[in-house]
Amino acid sequence: MKRTCKENAMRIPIACAPLALGLALSACATGPGTDHYNEELRRLAADCEARGGILSPTGSQSGRPQLDNVCRITGQTGRVPG
Repeated sequence: MKRTCKENAMRIPIACAPLALGLALSACATGPGTDHYNEELRRLAADCEARGGILSPTGSQSGRPQLDNVCRITGQTGRVPG
């Protein structure tokens, strides 16, 4: 069975649609201003250091720095030994 040029012309866009959709979605996922994670991480580290601690990784990789790190207080706690 031989297909005409018109039938072949319709198959190409249909076959390429998933690829085009995937490329379009990946383009939306990256771009300028996606450094939010590092900005939040720097803010958390500064807040932690201001309290006398060190920001340490928890081992989690959620993509949210407040869940992926914990502030370990290393300075004086204000408690009197005894």
